[in-house]
Amino acid sequence: MATNPYFKYNVRSEQSLLENLIIESIQMFGQDVYYIPREVVHRDMVFNDSILSRFKHAYKVETYLESVEGFDGDGDLFSKFGVEIRDAVTLVMSRRRWNTEIRQYVEAEGGTADTKNIPNNTYYRPREGDLVHLPMSGATFQIMRVEDDAPFYQLGNLPTFRLRCEKFEYSDEDFDTGIEEIDRMENFMAYQWRLTLDSASSGFTRNEIVQQTIVDSDNCKYGVELQGEVVEWLSDERHLFLAHVGADADGQFYRFETDKQVVGLSGGSVATVTGILEMQDIQPGAPGGATEMVDDWDLSALEYLDFSEKNPLTG
Repeated sequence: MATNPYFKYNVRSEQSLLENLIIESIQMFGQDVYYIPREVVHRDMVFNDSILSRFKHAYKVETYLESVEGFDGDGDLFSKFGVEIRDAVTLVMSRRRWNTEIRQYVEAEGGTADTKNIPNNTYYRPREGDLVHLPMSGATFQIMRVEDDAPFYQLGNLPTFRLRCEKFEYSDEDFDTGIEEIDRMENFMAYQWRLTLDSASSGFTRNEIVQQTIVDSDNCKYGVELQGEVVEWLSDERHLFLAHVGADADGQFYRFETDKQVVGLSGGSVATVTGILEMQDIQPGAPGGATEMVDDWDLSALEYLDFSEKNPLTG
């Protein structure tokens, strides 16, 4: 027997009513988040590893935090490799609000790497690998799975997305969204170099690209331009902190050299490098260094873990 033709479950007016109620509920009981599309940088940086991905835009949209009692996942784990934070979260987003607040702008920018060279209107849902930043907790999550069929055609349509996200692990990505709360992640986690300079004509600005031409002992250019992004410039100490250092050249590793000039590509400042220090050697809490937060975790871990050397059988 066929279904009753006098009852229809896919009436457009009822679908719109349900969608309006969902949007109103999310706006009343949800949280504002920033959706951050990922852009893959196509550079051969196998040995002189630099930026793998960058995030240039952030779009605010409301979502509903499904796990209202707290973050899901395995929580905080203390292991021999340090502290691992394995929080997870499930967010519910309205499909209509996605199309209004995010989709049209992402497609206008060309989309992420997997949508380039593809006609418009293909960025039809959130993508795995993109990020979601929660201002409420200050945490950033990576989208691992997007469910676009739950609830499953209750009124003949799919009004929401469910984003299953896990805590984002920073891996030297470049953040230039223009939102300080998000972009400062580089200050805490990016692998940095500290250059001591003799002077700088007009100083350096944050996110400016600084370049040095690598030359040999006979002053013959290799044709390699080593670049880095400015994290912080301390004019009094003449310390320049750089992240994402690399040379898009022959796949070999290069590093900055002393007694050679560096040039700011935006401001035009020129200075000579007198000293070089990698981030791992910078003292905890140093300006531009990002080790203060990590050291706080390490110190607190000593209260729970016993690192003393002793015989476990004799005590």
